[in-house]
Amino acid sequence: MKAAVFHRPGSPLTIEEVSIGKPGPHEVLIRTSAVGVCHSDLHFVDGLMPHPAPVVLGHEAAGVVEQVGELVRTVKPGDHVVTCLSVYCGHCEHCLTGSLSLCVSPETRRTRDDAPRLAFQHRPMPQFANLSAFAEQMLVHEHACVAIRRDMPLDRAALIGCGVTTGTGAVINTAKVAPGETVAVVGCGGIGLAAVNGAALAGAGRIIAIDMLDGKLDLATQFGATDVISAKDTDVVKAVRDLTHGGVHHAFECIGLKATAEQAFGMLRRGGTATVIGMVKPGVMLDIDPLQLLQGKRLQGSVMGSNRFPVDMPRLVDFYMAGKLQLDQMISRRLRLEQINEAFDELRRGELARSVIVFGH
Repeated sequence: MKAAVFHRPGSPLTIEEVSIGKPGPHEVLIRTSAVGVCHSDLHFVDGLMPHPAPVVLGHEAAGVVEQVGELVRTVKPGDHVVTCLSVYCGHCEHCLTGSLSLCVSPETRRTRDDAPRLAFQHRPMPQFANLSAFAEQMLVHEHACVAIRRDMPLDRAALIGCGVTTGTGAVINTAKVAPGETVAVVGCGGIGLAAVNGAALAGAGRIIAIDMLDGKLDLATQFGATDVISAKDTDVVKAVRDLTHGGVHHAFECIGLKATAEQAFGMLRRGGTATVIGMVKPGVMLDIDPLQLLQGKRLQGSVMGSNRFPVDMPRLVDFYMAGKLQLDQMISRRLRLEQINEAFDELRRGELARSVIVFGH
């Protein structure tokens, strides 16, 4: 199959032939239809996060099931599916207590003694995030995908596989925003826009969107923001506290920077919660005034929106089909696999919400 291969940080991805295996008993072979180009992928391309290479990146995908293993019961050939990197085993403590996104069971991956799912130039290739989606096909564990209704456009469904689930889930599942509460979202890229939309779905009374780019703030209003603040030359913490007469109930950091994570905590009212969604560089320490914790303020993280994706993703599809989840506006460009390096260049400029690689099968 054709795939975009990452060789080393700072080098462009190359389109290569990669071998893919046959489904094992609990595995599913998927023909990729669309895959979003996420900022998390860029972290690996630019060397901010290490990963063994060569490797096929990509983790925000949708497609059609081609083959299933003999023990697979959750999907069948012909099903339209969305994938999720937080694959779960279904019977560990995390899974049994409803925290599927925290599962790290090794049994969802092949062992060293098994044939690899992917091979490049006759050598085993590691699989990125259990998916490796920048390719014409994906071979995954059955608990890394979920069937969705067939009238859902797959290029938009792909976004639900990571960015939308992460953003909306952080609001609804992790922070449990209640109707009428005030929300601030710092950063209005794909995940931030999903968080804005999630806050609107949760019934937040006031949703404040914060970004450096006016175009993204304009998009945020379409996704449900009631107020916008330009961070170009503004003390955003003071602006939020002034606007809300003391701070918000919930702040969501959607960029992954030390400064913005600290700002999110700083704009809370007493008893408020800041949720860091962005991928902060490993080793970076946050400076938080511990006395603020004595005001009942909380700082927490969110793993893939604390998702229960076999339940959450079909519901998000229904929200989109009912006109309540904004996905059309999130896609800035649709590109071919051969244009993937253009998509990463656009991410570096920070001008677009999402580019989607579309496969013309």
